[in-house]
Amino acid sequence: MNKNNKKGFTLAELLIVVAIIGVLVAVSIPIFTAQLAKARVATDQANARAAKAAAVAAELTSESTSFPATYFYDANAGTVAKERGTIAVYGKSTSTDVSNAGATVDWTGDAKDKVVQITIQSNNTIGVSWVE
Repeated sequence: MNKNNKKGFTLAELLIVVAIIGVLVAVSIPIFTAQLAKARVATDQANARAAKAAAVAAELTSESTSFPATYFYDANAGTVAKERGTIAVYGKSTSTDVSNAGATVDWTGDAKDKVVQITIQSNNTIGVSWVE
């Protein structure tokens, strides 16, 4: 009695599957890395825009009229403060191509391990920068 039990895969079939998976991973890693970098820039841009809005709101509700008014944005709390104090750094982007980060915020340089500083001048110009 000859039993030809052909259940399972041959070694060659398994090696081909592993090779295909390896190629797919090799192609997807650079794409994932690029998307991660774009997400970091977008997050920093959003934080800069939120910082500007929070600083303008704080200045409009403030009774102080001294210019230039400088604020620091705490992204974790979503608030602004007059002093840098203990605000934790949160910038992630190392891209220097973040100028014109939106219709309301322009900044240059990288944001890596920095916080947003907003300066409001007496002529109603607003500067947003990343500082250590």
